[in-house]
Amino acid sequence: MADDPIPAVTEAEATGDIAAIFADIRAVYRVGVVNLIWRHLATIPDALPWAWAAIRPVYVDGTIGRAADAFRATLRTPALTPVPAEVFGALGLSNHDLTGIRDVLAAYDYTNSMALISLTALTADAPAHPSWSGLTRPFQANGKEMVGSSPTMTVLPALTPISAMPPPVAALVTRLNRFGSSDPAPILASMYRHLSHWPPYLGLAWAALAPLEASGALKQATADTAVQARTAASIVPMPADPPPPHAREAIAPFIGDVLPKMVAICGMLRAMTTAPDA
Repeated sequence: MADDPIPAVTEAEATGDIAAIFADIRAVYRVGVVNLIWRHLATIPDALPWAWAAIRPVYVDGTIGRAADAFRATLRTPALTPVPAEVFGALGLSNHDLTGIRDVLAAYDYTNSMALISLTALTADAPAHPSWSGLTRPFQANGKEMVGSSPTMTVLPALTPISAMPPPVAALVTRLNRFGSSDPAPILASMYRHLSHWPPYLGLAWAALAPLEASGALKQATADTAVQARTAASIVPMPADPPPPHAREAIAPFIGDVLPKMVAICGMLRAMTTAPDA
């Protein structure tokens, strides 16, 4: 657990029912990692089975995938200028590197937006609106049913412990993680740990985001994203048993800060990392 910023069960140490739920999360998300929120819930008795049992049906039937797609399509965040290929080349980033970077960004753009909406719906006090039950029809893409908009399993590089990073890279990851957050000691987002395999890209991200952080635009984007997520979540049916002790408290910092911050920033970086002529 020491490699995580908060108590969390690593995928390697998971056993029994927790390991089975982790495997199911990977299969349903079609991403080869289990996000920190689920691994953190696994440390709280009964919290992960409670949350996943409630959320899984609206993942599988496409409800959350469609809600997240619509949410991302209407999300308004500061724009970053797309970076030309020659800039990446000058930074020593190859086409292979860029494929890996774009895979990381796409995976987090996909999984974080769905987690933000589903967990917001799960912990909302207001009941879901039954008139939106039509959202539960199977999601279609190219004639095939899928859980949202990621039809194949995405394999990401190893999740590097911050203690294993060179000190300047670890410091940069920590600095980037403060961007957009109102929490003076925010939970360390896993996306930056995955992107630490490409330090020049982290430097480019800092250069692009630092002016927006200084102006307050990133914190505003986080707040706006959280508000829009609550609107998106309000139409998601989410029947659930009463939460086990401490489950809501564990989820609160994720839906209030970590996930909206990273949804906003990841979408911005993803747009920046798509070449203008791509």
